[in-house]
Amino acid sequence: MTILLQNARLIDPEAGTETEGDLLIEGGLIAALGALEVPADARVIDCQGKWLAPGIVDIGVKVGEPGERHKESFRSAGLAAAAGGVTTMVTRPDTLPAIDTPETLEFVTRRAAGASPVRIRHMAALTKGREGREMVEVGFLLDTGAVAFTDCDHVIENTKVAARCMTYARSLGALIIGHPQEPGLSAGAVATNGKFASLRGLPGVNPMAERMGLDRDLALVEMSGVRYHADQITTAGCLPALERAKAAGLDVTAGVGIHHLTLNEFDVGDYRTFFKLKPPLRSEDDRLAMVEAVGSGLIDIISSMHTPQDEESKRLPFEEAAWGAVALETFLPAALRLYHAGLLTLPQLFRAMSLNPAKRLGLAQGRLAEGAPADLVLFDAEAPFVLDRFTLRSKSKNTPFDGQRMEGRVLATFVGGEQVYAVGE
Repeated sequence: MTILLQNARLIDPEAGTETEGDLLIEGGLIAALGALEVPADARVIDCQGKWLAPGIVDIGVKVGEPGERHKESFRSAGLAAAAGGVTTMVTRPDTLPAIDTPETLEFVTRRAAGASPVRIRHMAALTKGREGREMVEVGFLLDTGAVAFTDCDHVIENTKVAARCMTYARSLGALIIGHPQEPGLSAGAVATNGKFASLRGLPGVNPMAERMGLDRDLALVEMSGVRYHADQITTAGCLPALERAKAAGLDVTAGVGIHHLTLNEFDVGDYRTFFKLKPPLRSEDDRLAMVEAVGSGLIDIISSMHTPQDEESKRLPFEEAAWGAVALETFLPAALRLYHAGLLTLPQLFRAMSLNPAKRLGLAQGRLAEGAPADLVLFDAEAPFVLDRFTLRSKSKNTPFDGQRMEGRVLATFVGGEQVYAVGE
């Protein structure tokens, strides 16, 4: 189908521009941009001056298949993603069982392809069972479609095992995604050390634990030459080490979760478990340092770190409650808080949410350019609403933004030129 999106504000993260114009879709690809004539056979959509950007490429989405389908299925996650402007989900392997064999990866790939309206790519575990002892069959998993390897929040404690994994991954050109954290220091902690955690009686972890974990990983990257991505950098103390690694020419990128860019440790309030995240929420100074690092490009990628949890696992005392929050549908409006506050521009946001994650994974998405896949999100950056978590399409409703006033509503989402979401449907 030929579709002409007229009268849009085009967000180009590659050029760093925001311009008025039209966009033509033909054969699932972007065919032209600018002031365009209407083709005879085209379906015309008047964007009414709203914003049109590359669809979000979200690295680190947790889906409950296999093992926890009651929390999130590929179908429910795909519908939530489409409604949130996420056109590609890159899922985590922290499932039950872990995605650590070609057979399991093939199973979830088939399930996802038949259930989701958006694209889904999969990461595989780095060690069997994510237990940090024995490396997975990296080569076979690459052949089956794995885009990266990670044990998620199960940090490999044995440095020799981690070094072997990175060295072998380097020989195959595989991307390793690490979770910077010193596991001994962070064990049992549910908050960041400080006065607030002490007053609330919550076991805390020193922010230095994140820097120590990153320093170890970067040393192994220097030793092995592997391609490496830190999934979440949340403390200012990590930024100098990250900057030095990049300056030294190491193949290193870093990400941050949207909640750590928009919330801080005080949002936990009176033990509100929807704000129990991993890593725990940090100080306001750390939050602002992360925003600045995204703006400068030191931190490359923003992710939702979508982690669905059922009601029973959250309705517990703070220390016992499950970690994480859903974020596929709240990702864009939460990110737009940074735009409305004047901290980041829309091209900067979509550079981190669309362009950079696609580039890191070698995907063609994430660009507004002729010949690029027509994976697009049309949104109204100024539309206000109050979030009701029970309207979310995710099976789980554990969002920290419940009841909060937000700005920014997705109007339509396109994947490969096909409209997979329209507001009101």
